[in-house]
Amino acid sequence: MVESFGPAMPRPDAHPGPVGEEPRDRESCEEPIRVLVVDDHALFRRGLEIVLAQEEDIQVIGEAGDGAEAVEKAADLLPDIVLMDVRMPKRGGIEACTSLKEVAPSARIIMLTISDEEADLYEAIKAGATGYLLKEISTDEVATAIRAVADGQSQISPSMAAKLLTEFKSMIQRTDESKLVPAPKLTDRELEVLKLVATGMNNRDIAKELFISENTVKNHVRNILEKLQLHSRMEAVVYAMREKILEIR
Repeated sequence: MVESFGPAMPRPDAHPGPVGEEPRDRESCEEPIRVLVVDDHALFRRGLEIVLAQEEDIQVIGEAGDGAEAVEKAADLLPDIVLMDVRMPKRGGIEACTSLKEVAPSARIIMLTISDEEADLYEAIKAGATGYLLKEISTDEVATAIRAVADGQSQISPSMAAKLLTEFKSMIQRTDESKLVPAPKLTDRELEVLKLVATGMNNRDIAKELFISENTVKNHVRNILEKLQLHSRMEAVVYAMREKILEIR
């Protein structure tokens, strides 16, 4: 299983405005999810292409052998999802993220790697990736993760999600402050929403918890990201922990 962090707000450069476009509506969208596969092993790329070809709603539109080639291909093909390895010759996946977002701003990036290093996970999140999957996952889970990220969720392999939460807790333990500290730019309601986002709740669950509509939750998340100048829900959680805005027990 892959951990889902609920609907994630996309990168701000997806279209004019500080937040970005809304997630694809999978029910009303007839076009398949267009995927660019990036890995330095040709056999692995071919294997993924064969596996994903079995999925009617997913289409592999191209492949690349390193980050530099991925940027060139993405500029031409404008994929919905970039499925990319972390460590590759010439240019690694994390380093390529920024350039990818410049040439294909609406694309969402999923790192698919053997690296279980916390540093790679954190750097990938900071660089704008909305998924971090280890290559040990099943082929079915790859397709499921692609759909989830296309729908606006953040996907992380369970072992990496556990490391992320462990680091969050360590950040809290290193400070004397254990209470909710209001951020200067956030309202009380936005702080409530941010705290629930940090627990992994999706928009629907947050709406039920706070007795508000799902659209209202989306607006709050959008405002939080705008005010904090962040790009995704995952970055908001990292920010909240680093700045001691909230506590996860």
